Amino acid sequence: MSVEIVHEPISVLGEYGMISSAYTVDQRYVVGPIEGGLAGLDLEPVEPPFVKNYDRDNGHGPEGWHEQWDMAHWGVLSAFDDSTRLGGALIGWDTPQIDILDGRADLAVLWDIRVGSNYRSQGIGSAIFRSVLDWARERNLIAVKIETQNINVPACRFYARQGCRLTAINPFAYPDLPEEAQFIWMIDT
Repeated sequence: MSVEIVHEPISVLGEYGMISSAYTVDQRYVVGPIEGGLAGLDLEPVEPPFVKNYDRDNGHGPEGWHEQWDMAHWGVLSAFDDSTRLGGALIGWDTPQIDILDGRADLAVLWDIRVGSNYRSQGIGSAIFRSVLDWARERNLIAVKIETQNINVPACRFYARQGCRLTAINPFAYPDLPEEAQFIWMIDT
């Protein structure tokens, strides 16, 4: 397979969204006072396992994101094998409505990264991630921040493998989802 990463305009979010963001939740990181808070995180099974699909669960997918935010400083990085869309990432900066950016214009946010289920574990996500870092460097941004959740163990492991560091855990970020904790990752560019 020959993977090419291309920069695309925001107008392709409908096609981008055709790649599913769904994954199976069969374990999660427990956020709590393990050994008085000194032991870190613990991993536990989730019974019964379930499928998490951010696009469906939030009531809208990527095609509607441009209606929520000013995406003038955003880009789509897409992975292709010839004309087959394998996956991609949505990255932005200088967007005051995005809390994770802390009002700073020198940070980027990796809002979304996805690889088609038939193409996972083949290095495509890592290639996309390297392109995200290049995109941020080209704009003189000093770091990329990423939000995920304690139930997305594959994403947490992926970000750790890419060299990201876990910088914040907020177990109260999602009042409607009390079993989910927000994890904020960061990597310098």
